[in-house]
Amino acid sequence: MPAFEFSRQPDALAWFDAGRGQALLAAETVAAGQWLTLRPAQPALWLSPAPTRPPVVLHGFSRQLWLWRHPDGFSGDLRCELPLPLPSEAFGSIVVQHVPEAGSATDLLGECARVLAPGGRLRLYTLNPLSPYRWRWRGAALRVRDAASWQGALRQAGLHPLAAGAGYQGPLLRGTAMAPHLSFNRFRAVCVLEAEKRVAALIPPAPARRRWNTGAAHA
Repeated sequence: MPAFEFSRQPDALAWFDAGRGQALLAAETVAAGQWLTLRPAQPALWLSPAPTRPPVVLHGFSRQLWLWRHPDGFSGDLRCELPLPLPSEAFGSIVVQHVPEAGSATDLLGECARVLAPGGRLRLYTLNPLSPYRWRWRGAALRVRDAASWQGALRQAGLHPLAAGAGYQGPLLRGTAMAPHLSFNRFRAVCVLEAEKRVAALIPPAPARRRWNTGAAHA
């Protein structure tokens, strides 16, 4: 389906359309682009909360599908709703920027798990409710959770959060600087979670036993 223009209506994700929200998204895009360059050269899915396309040239991904969330569904490279009209196990990497914070997190993450290929990775960017920066988005009707709650939601969707746990990026109170590497400072503005799709391997057949004839040959 062809892409089309859409005028956003007021909703929870409207905070990311301008000002500090737009600056945070831009900083996250740089970090997410660097993450994608380390991933295998498989198609990537990028879900954004604002109608600003990530610069594909940044990370050299030509096989990238970009969608942004609005109250009526998704727009961008195609117009759709949940469930996503995408084939199962079609993407090796998925970047999700704050989209589950608008609600229906279970359905959305479940769809991400479905379209993610076995061994594929999902990187989730969420606002950190423990950060002093929360005063910047307070009152925006966003459904913000802590890292443990998001990890539970990822597991419920069928994904496995990585053992390293959550990382953090962004400012503490002012500005929008986003360091290229994840920090363990739990008071930064953005929480970054990574999860993998794992599929149980088939049990191989038991090797056949060899029976040797040790008796004497008979004429």
